Amino acid sequence: MKLKQLPSEFQEALPIVEKLKAAGYEAYFVGGSVRDAILGRSIHDVDIATSAYPEETKKVFTRTIDIGIEHGTVLVLHGNQEYEITTFRTEDVYVDYRRPSHVSFVRSLEEDLKRRDFTVNAFALSDEAQIIDLFAGLKDLEGKVLRAVGVAQERFNEDALRIMRGFRFAASLDFDFEEKTFKAMQETAPLLKKISVERIFIEFDKLLAADFWRKGLEKLIDTKAYQYLPELGDKGSCLQLLLDRLDPAFCFQSSEQAWAMLLIALDINEPKTFLKNWKTSNDFQKSVSNLVAAYRKREVASTDRFLVYQYGLENLLLVENLRKAQGLPVENEQIKALDAALLIHAKHEIVVNGGILMAELGLQPGPNLGHILNEIETAIVDGDLINEKEAIFDFLREKGMI
Repeated sequence: MKLKQLPSEFQEALPIVEKLKAAGYEAYFVGGSVRDAILGRSIHDVDIATSAYPEETKKVFTRTIDIGIEHGTVLVLHGNQEYEITTFRTEDVYVDYRRPSHVSFVRSLEEDLKRRDFTVNAFALSDEAQIIDLFAGLKDLEGKVLRAVGVAQERFNEDALRIMRGFRFAASLDFDFEEKTFKAMQETAPLLKKISVERIFIEFDKLLAADFWRKGLEKLIDTKAYQYLPELGDKGSCLQLLLDRLDPAFCFQSSEQAWAMLLIALDINEPKTFLKNWKTSNDFQKSVSNLVAAYRKREVASTDRFLVYQYGLENLLLVENLRKAQGLPVENEQIKALDAALLIHAKHEIVVNGGILMAELGLQPGPNLGHILNEIETAIVDGDLINEKEAIFDFLREKGMI
């Protein structure tokens, strides 16, 4: 099969392939970008595989960076773009179900493609737009099937992260698993315990963000692979509840929203602790925790000024989006009106602070000063006080605080 036209992302990278070929080496576009080109999907990273060994690649190009040279990968800088050029390779025994004990460079494209995970990711594409399909990947694309390359059990034993990648591909492509592949995923799922949490998070996060996230999560539940993921060991019924509660057509608007809804379905009381065990960043933990807290407040009360001030317009609209997906009443317009009426949206916007109150009114540092600042903030948020210095001073005098 031949593509009618190389997508622009590949055309931009053509000088790299052509330069390697001119030097006497084979070079092809490989991986998920080729699959996406065939399917007419957006293309992200363009990866190139070559028969040139790393040192040979470095001699062909003037601007290179060694980013994984021990595994055959050299980063080539071309204009404003960066391309990962990887030597055809085979891999020895995997010692930790993630990394091979030894990588051997080869001159054979077929040997290189044999080590790929799924047939739909094992394509190569020539500079003349010819698709090289050695494992019937085109047939699997047509049938919307995820099938392991070669012996499925071996592929997942080599790299157990491929199990999570499989769920993620099901979620992004809306594909089902070939029977032997799915069975092998079930049998090797315990190996996920040996994979770093950070890598598993990346795949699970991409799954939740995908258009067909429900399919990916359903497959994860069906294999019981969740039993080997942080904090999810006994949460199969709760994960199913996540599917049952949300409208079938619903898609998450952000990672933070997706993880917040996951925590709500799991009935997690300490979101930050849960997310720390997933090795997420402090900022991510804070964002998700705020969404969970705002959601739970909306479960028991209508929106008011202080709720909008406390959690912000964007967060509350994400919460309402989750409520709508569950058939619950929403207050989008009320939230927008309350936000527009706020005189401040954050404490630092108040025209006075502790330093000004001490310098101009002679107040002393301590708990009382903190109490006064809180009173000012509350009054401004409630709309009972304008955010002007003299008005604030008059307010404090009327309250007998100064």
